[in-house]
Amino acid sequence: MQPEDLIGHELRQAAEDGRDATALARRWQAAGGPPPPERAGASPAPADPALRTLAHHLLDELAQLPSPLAADEPTALDAIAAARPPRVAAREGRGRGSPRPLPPLPLRGRGRGWVRGWGERSGAEPPAPTTPLSPTATPTPLPTRLEAAWLGRAVGCLLGKPVEKLPLDGVRALARASGNWPLASYFTEAGTDPAVTARHPWNRRSRGTSLAENIHGMPEDDDLNYPLLGLLLIERHGHGFTTADVARLWLDELPAGRAFTAERVAYRNLLDGIEPPDTARHRNPFREWIGAQIRADVFGWTRPGDPYGAAAEVWRDAVLSHTANGVYGAMFAAATVAEAAGGACDVHGALRAGLAVVPARSRLARAVRFGIAAAREEPTGTPDGFTGVVDRLHAAYGHHHWVHAVPNAALLAAALTHADGEFSGSICRAVSGGWDTDSNGATAGSVAGLLAGDPGALPDRWTAPLGNRLATTVGGLDGIGFDTLARRTAALAVPRPHRPEVSLP
Repeated sequence: MQPEDLIGHELRQAAEDGRDATALARRWQAAGGPPPPERAGASPAPADPALRTLAHHLLDELAQLPSPLAADEPTALDAIAAARPPRVAAREGRGRGSPRPLPPLPLRGRGRGWVRGWGERSGAEPPAPTTPLSPTATPTPLPTRLEAAWLGRAVGCLLGKPVEKLPLDGVRALARASGNWPLASYFTEAGTDPAVTARHPWNRRSRGTSLAENIHGMPEDDDLNYPLLGLLLIERHGHGFTTADVARLWLDELPAGRAFTAERVAYRNLLDGIEPPDTARHRNPFREWIGAQIRADVFGWTRPGDPYGAAAEVWRDAVLSHTANGVYGAMFAAATVAEAAGGACDVHGALRAGLAVVPARSRLARAVRFGIAAAREEPTGTPDGFTGVVDRLHAAYGHHHWVHAVPNAALLAAALTHADGEFSGSICRAVSGGWDTDSNGATAGSVAGLLAGDPGALPDRWTAPLGNRLATTVGGLDGIGFDTLARRTAALAVPRPHRPEVSLP
């Protein structure tokens, strides 16, 4: 969080969004400035005062550089709406029907203003899925589906926790060393060659709570803390909450030490008197990372079958800490979850609904399309075959930081597509692909849990070790059960707005 670390990440962000920071990078290097930490967040030692002061100045100068991608990657909600692809046809009972635009997207919650327009901005779509898009069987009651979603999110997160921060070769080596490759169960140290764990150490904070031999309930994780906060947000403020409400909730209920990367910068900016949305932009090189996406599920869970309403709600949450692709990652996830929560689609329909809410020419949309296409082009459909898909993704996006939203969205979409939404296959593929293992496992588990439709449909080997208990430092919720969380979440669900029958081609 110190400026000498932030500056390296901001220079990297500038290279990704097309800003020419060559002169500023040379000034930093000439002064002896280090590159950003590769895996952890902080350098081992503080910089001298002169270097720290220079980093402050360079961060502010970098913020003034224009990005050539700004027109294709806006953050304002009305501009996002205008940059989405028009991909909906409505039937009005008149013969074969006629094309109609989507209903307008809510801007500030139900009944509080609207944004119009879903204009074309290009962007080729992936080929049609090999399985038909057809409604699933009669869906189970919403509380039942949501319990499967909460459990699925926890299981996927827990699967990825021990190998969080490890590079891809480390994830693969640890799984192979214990005979768990292709990945099919929780990681274990039992029977693993100590030489392998010496080369690829388990995540320090998770080793004692997240290996198969020591799981006793779901341990605390930010991938579950933020959905809890989202639940409290809607319980307290309803679906018309504002970004300021999100900020106040964080200050009231989120311990500062439980916030990381973009959220920690936004938290610090709030304490410095900076107001949203400037909290997302001020000296925040993590604003396109995955943090807003891990906060998205509740907004989809409580708007089942309404991906556009879910996307609008999560936008108000996301802009506290993120911009552009960081916001799109949250909108993509919320819309995908909402469509799956409606109980009338398969995984391909859910992913297409997620793609429909983000700008078509954005880097995140392109990455999602690439991930889906790579998964469909893999001929075997097997867990072994997915290894080649992952290699393609890392070749294309491996230059990003492992927490960046773009590569992780590509991996999430590929994993869900390749596994056809099946629960174990989805979470294992998402985690085995590296990058942000616990976050990807969590979102994949949420979507696949919804599609499974019932907690009893999730294999007992995954859910039994959780003991229906979630640890958290979010006030008043430590030890809560997933069944209780599902009932509270379902109580907040709003009906899908009436609209003509739609298809997402």
